[in-house]
Amino acid sequence: MLELRPTCEHCNKSLPPDSLEARICSYECTFCVNCVESVLENVCPNCGGGFVPRPIRPVKNWKGDNYLGHDPASTQVKHRPVNKEAHARFATGLKSTPPEKR
Repeated sequence: MLELRPTCEHCNKSLPPDSLEARICSYECTFCVNCVESVLENVCPNCGGGFVPRPIRPVKNWKGDNYLGHDPASTQVKHRPVNKEAHARFATGLKSTPPEKR
């Protein structure tokens, strides 16, 4: 079950459960689309993977209690700003490789 983390790990921008700006890697590291594109260059600073849009959990109980009211979003903030220079060095060899090949 996705945590639906509440903010971007780098800039701490609010990313509510219905945000279309939230991006996650396969470990659910969460960043806003602006940071993914302008700072991280689609390279997760924690694992080296790529990012995809975070799914939106339904707000209404359409079936089987699979909705936000039953499984609420996390409120735990993980604000870990990225060192831009260190990340640029880390991402240099990875950003040219598609995420599915890393």
